[in-house]
Amino acid sequence: MSSWALSLFQRELRLAVRVGGGALVGVLFFLAVVTVIPFGVGPDLNLLARIGPAILWIGALLATLLGLDRLFQADRDDGSLDLILMAGRPLELVVLIKCLAHWMATGLPLVAAAPVLAIFLNLEPTAIGAVTLTLAAGTPALTLIGAIGASLTVTLRRGGLLLAVLVIPLTIPVLIFGVSAADAAVNDPVPFMTPFLILCSLSLISLVVGPFASAAALRFSSD
Repeated sequence: MSSWALSLFQRELRLAVRVGGGALVGVLFFLAVVTVIPFGVGPDLNLLARIGPAILWIGALLATLLGLDRLFQADRDDGSLDLILMAGRPLELVVLIKCLAHWMATGLPLVAAAPVLAIFLNLEPTAIGAVTLTLAAGTPALTLIGAIGASLTVTLRRGGLLLAVLVIPLTIPVLIFGVSAADAAVNDPVPFMTPFLILCSLSLISLVVGPFASAAALRFSSD
């Protein structure tokens, strides 16, 4: 990695931690979702164990959305985005670095917290390992898809709600195969590797499409 890319990654990582949506905020929100839902569905431990992977995935999805509206908005407000566009650096690479920093500050702590929070949902060790593995494979796709929505709403002052409306439908396939893979590890309706490999492929597709789509939207917004 070149020096400018490394410097950009360090800068974005510091900003992602300091600005809303950092590791602590995301994990606390994740904890709030996991602890509130059992009050709604009741104290049935078997039911919680059955829907536990879905609860963890929904919590991770919602926690990932925190701070995504500031992914490019802060740079636009202070003029950094214009400087990046004029610098001649590959904008797709810049977007990818920003997404990596955001995932390191928000997605990775969620993956680390998932095994602890899964205990509250009465998940077995096999299910805990499966959910953690699927979150590690799927949360990058959530961040990359979210970057597309963030770039489309970068010119809006209060685009957080619109961002959620745009992003959540696009993340449904990731959510479906993430939960399916976790369920397959426990209930074995299908082999675990089938939905898990599809989940990994969705992350790889997002890795290719996300930066290019976000860069195109940012160039359009600057015109």
